[in-house]
Amino acid sequence: MKLFCSRGDLNYAVDIVSRAISPNNTLPVLNNILIKAEGKKLYFSSTNLEIAISCVIDADVRSEGSITAPAKLIGSYLALLTDEKVELGVSEGVSLSINSSSSSTKVKCISADEFPLIPKVEKGQTFTVKINELYDSLTETVFASSLNTSRPVLSGVLLTTHEKKIKLVATDSYRLAEKTMDTLKPPDEQFSCIVPAKTMIELSKIIGKAQGKEAKVNISKNQALFTVDGVELISRLIEGKFPDYEKIIPKESKTKIEVSVEDLSLVLKRVSLFARENNNSIKLSATHDGKLLISSEETKVGEEKAEVSIKIEGENNKISLNAQYLLDVLTYITDDKVNIIVNDKASPAMIKPVKEDDYVYIIMPLKI
Repeated sequence: MKLFCSRGDLNYAVDIVSRAISPNNTLPVLNNILIKAEGKKLYFSSTNLEIAISCVIDADVRSEGSITAPAKLIGSYLALLTDEKVELGVSEGVSLSINSSSSSTKVKCISADEFPLIPKVEKGQTFTVKINELYDSLTETVFASSLNTSRPVLSGVLLTTHEKKIKLVATDSYRLAEKTMDTLKPPDEQFSCIVPAKTMIELSKIIGKAQGKEAKVNISKNQALFTVDGVELISRLIEGKFPDYEKIIPKESKTKIEVSVEDLSLVLKRVSLFARENNNSIKLSATHDGKLLISSEETKVGEEKAEVSIKIEGENNKISLNAQYLLDVLTYITDDKVNIIVNDKASPAMIKPVKEDDYVYIIMPLKI
């Protein structure tokens, strides 16, 4: 194998595919990137056996070939190079040479024959969405998924159709986030699947660097394929039934509180300093004097009571919530105002952006 390519393109490709590599791989070859020169292209692939990422860049290929190179070392080395053009070659069977006008190096590698086969995803239900809408949808939902893998379905994100739209739903059983997004090209049939939250996190990082405007999604029987700017992310799907979450979404609203995200966030951060000693439990009390009282119980470090200005519709009401769960959603919502909908102290609270009707966030109440 011998070729010439742009250092910038090479660095980009290595950075992208390295996201599929886990730090605790037991097989040495899984710490490597498969590099394959063919035609006028240079192909890159990596996998941790749960997800796989592939991408391709242009190259001046003089002789074809393939090898697997250590991702961490190659990535660190390329980030320190300043030359615009580099030469790659395979020497002595399992060594990768990287040459530029100012440096020459040789990296010990592993034969491409030892690299696991990247699975092909069968044609399933496909749809296309705007990249910026997919990015926002991922940002506003994935954080609500569970970090505990004892219930696998909760460590994933539900991807399901809703007429010609797509819904993303995540929950850890204490809070839930649902986002509905438009499709540029809807799927032919209705479908529902659960994608690992870790996959969605890596997808959002890839999208964050994308220059294109569209993302294509293919959902097959047990795999999902996301294609963005020529980068392909393949992931297994989680088996199981997602909770019937729609039952807990409040259908009525005895009290609707409109509040500034910035003002509420600041007050919550102050009250949280004292609520940490009490499992982040805070009380919210809304009254018709246009004030929302937020307080913590007295703990070892003290207590806090603070007010924030609101607009209120309906009854005076109060509820106890987890402060961190409320702060989390305020971090990701892009609107400057939200509505907090409360029915009673034993029912879930619902948070929705004032200017958007495609996002719902639910927090289960704590005992007052």
